[in-house]
Amino acid sequence: MFDSIDDWLIIAVVAGILFYGSSKIPQLAHSLGRSVGEFKKGRIEVEREIKADQAAQGAGAATPSGPSR
Repeated sequence: MFDSIDDWLIIAVVAGILFYGSSKIPQLAHSLGRSVGEFKKGRIEVEREIKADQAAQGAGAATPSGPSR
């Protein structure tokens, strides 16, 4: 009966309308959109930092600094 994600999405929307009322749904959607945007910005920043660290480690491996004699 509820085999697909579409069925569950419809149930979630109806439950949201029942719990929050139709006037709160746009506010909730706006907040959710902003949250998703902030999450994406954070993920992109972390990916940049990881790439920068990998590049720094790669450059360090090209010029090995062994023990000084």
